[in-house]
Amino acid sequence: MTNNTKQTSTGVASHAAEILQDPSASQIQKSLAGSALSQSNSSKQTSAEMETKAAKVLSSNKYSDETKELAASVLSQSNKER
Repeated sequence: MTNNTKQTSTGVASHAAEILQDPSASQIQKSLAGSALSQSNSSKQTSAEMETKAAKVLSSNKYSDETKELAASVLSQSNKER
């Protein structure tokens, strides 16, 4: 299996931490933020389940640019063979 060595940038990680502390953030934002944050300074890769969630967010018009930014970060760190 090919490992994806990309990591969440410090800017996205900082933003993800803010989202996790925001009581008004949606469940999908918190889920994506948690995934992005767990991949900061780590060799962890996005799970298949999170890949699917992130892809759905990116293909939908109902999500904010902020949510799509998190989804893009999470998706860019997925397993290259999936």
